Amino acid sequence: MNIDLSSMPTSIDMIHLILTSFTLILLILLIKRPKQAASAPTETATSASNIEKAPTIEKTIVEQPPHLKEASPDAALQLLTLLQQDARFIDFVKEDLSTYSDADIGAAARVVHEGSKKTLDTYFTFEAVRSEEEETRISLPAGFNASEVRLTGNVIGVAPFNGTLIHKGWKVSKTKLPKIAKEHDTSIIAPAEVEL
Repeated sequence: MNIDLSSMPTSIDMIHLILTSFTLILLILLIKRPKQAASAPTETATSASNIEKAPTIEKTIVEQPPHLKEASPDAALQLLTLLQQDARFIDFVKEDLSTYSDADIGAAARVVHEGSKKTLDTYFTFEAVRSEEEETRISLPAGFNASEVRLTGNVIGVAPFNGTLIHKGWKVSKTKLPKIAKEHDTSIIAPAEVEL
């Protein structure tokens, strides 16, 4: 059988057009595929060394970023309602203070402070995150809880870290918010008042 390589087709038939389109689609998919999939093995593991490597590859593929919890706004809205009731917190924050003297603002802040303290003490139990005295030197070992301690200043290297405790931090050890009726609209922080 003799093949003449010098003879080229003079027209593009439908089969060649389909094959060319299919090749371009595969090329685009190959370029755009995720890097993780590109690093996956293409051969089936048959030897003992390949079988030992398989769990590591599978672990790399399975690991996903942590899922974020979606917070329900009901508890936050309930707390705002309680702060408004006891401390007139929203009224104070929404007020334009530029027309008041510092003495007037201070007197109003005292009412807001006392009412807010009452609300927080009634519905929450607070504890210090760190037991050491502020302005003392402390050491944070490797693996310290980063949600409990925020590093500030010149943060370089890895733990253990030695530094000065600027603030003890606060954590809530107990919450006692009142229960809410299902039909209660928590978005109403303070109902409008109409005097008759």
